[in-house]
Amino acid sequence: MNLSELLARNARKYPNQEAVVVNQERISYRELHQETNRFAAALQSLGVGCGDKVVLFMPNTKEFMISYFAVVRLGAIIVPINAKLTLPEVEYIVEHCDASALLVHEWLWEGVSGVECEGLILVKTGKATEGWRSFEEVKESESEKEIICSLQEDDDAAILYTSGTTGKPKGVLFTNRSILAVAIMMSIEMEYKPESRILHMMPLSHSAPLHLFMIGGMYVGATHVLSPTFTPEALLNLVEKEKITHFFGAPVAYLFTAKMPNIQSYNLSSMKYWVYGGASLSKPDVKMIKEKFQTNSLCCVYGLTEAGPSGTLLRPEEHETKSGSIGKRGALGTEILIINKDGEKVAPNEVGELILRGEGNMKKYYKDFEKTLEVFENGWIRTGDLAKYDENGYIWIVDRKKDLIISGGVNIYPKEIEDLLVQLPYISDVAVVGVPHPEWGETVKAFIVATEVVDNLAEKCKRFLSGGIADYKIPKKYEQVSELPRNATGKILKHVLRERTDGVLQ
Repeated sequence: MNLSELLARNARKYPNQEAVVVNQERISYRELHQETNRFAAALQSLGVGCGDKVVLFMPNTKEFMISYFAVVRLGAIIVPINAKLTLPEVEYIVEHCDASALLVHEWLWEGVSGVECEGLILVKTGKATEGWRSFEEVKESESEKEIICSLQEDDDAAILYTSGTTGKPKGVLFTNRSILAVAIMMSIEMEYKPESRILHMMPLSHSAPLHLFMIGGMYVGATHVLSPTFTPEALLNLVEKEKITHFFGAPVAYLFTAKMPNIQSYNLSSMKYWVYGGASLSKPDVKMIKEKFQTNSLCCVYGLTEAGPSGTLLRPEEHETKSGSIGKRGALGTEILIINKDGEKVAPNEVGELILRGEGNMKKYYKDFEKTLEVFENGWIRTGDLAKYDENGYIWIVDRKKDLIISGGVNIYPKEIEDLLVQLPYISDVAVVGVPHPEWGETVKAFIVATEVVDNLAEKCKRFLSGGIADYKIPKKYEQVSELPRNATGKILKHVLRERTDGVLQ
């Protein structure tokens, strides 16, 4: 079995079933299969072959789906990248992965039209322009004759680039087997069926939307409803209109949508699982979302790109008492463990590093042998997340290992401080980092984004935190900023903040 065969099989089994719904267009599995064959033949005629890397720079559109499966049908390696990346970021990935071709949607083309990589095949949707071929024209010039992919499960299939919060992004190389493993895992855990209708609003360049939901849905022959962007209105409209059964979004998508004044006028009863990941939700947030969405079907998933992603789940029925946890068991085919510095399992309430292993684990970091050795240990992947078990065996993320602050030999976890500060009504965003201190090694600094002008902000923050956490954890330095630096996936770039020395409010 390989990824290409998923689509080919569905075209045989469910030829008239809706495969893709986007805007007013509805594409059956037979039609998607035929379009994929055409574009695969076109890429082949341009020189793309087995093992070549093809970078896919598109939002959630039908062209993304056609391009993805056309590339893997040729036995080439697909490299989907975030639609928010800049030209230098795109060029870095193109060069790093040794790409043979770059496929771009016309909505994004202007930002990368000046890409300079010798010998690169350039294709864009819409009209052809100097140096760029037209997606539609090259596709229509070819026949629908089926191309059979001969790859085996252990052959390379895809490279996904990590978000690069501490430096250049790393290319995570997956085989067909590892992607199929997490797709099957999600199909079983989330009870996908051919009748399922999966809404894709989060970028399909990310591992969870792509492997767990797009490939997972393709595994069973579900219908994929695509939206290039997220808005609360679009989410509610599409769920009601298309009778969506599964949706995955970041917690912020749920929080924004829950604030819609007319949310309860929408019929959301078709939804089987509202899935969120990337961060946990607090108990008050879960209560509010469940009330606003009129649902008891919230499910939290935790994982990381290097694992497929796979990791843990917090089931809907567990949210009542364990909101904020990531669950107590590994997802299907995955083992989870929290270990101390000696490699031993930690006791309840003892902080250690979360490690995991499973069939979805990456093959390696592309062209980075040393980093691969660092993250793998006896088949387990080190997540870099610090966590602890509670008395019932549920796992709670404490912080990122690389964000740990050590002041005077004492460990301080920024997430604990951030979770408190953001409760202040005039604080909309916050990041806590460690900065150098001549005596203590590091001291704690908070970067604050406020919704209004706040007099004596530092003193107000200190008073609010006093009594809530130990004195040594309370930030000694504060800086008010208009926004926090983030990468294309929205993750805060704390290494950028650590380098700042200006604007300190003592």
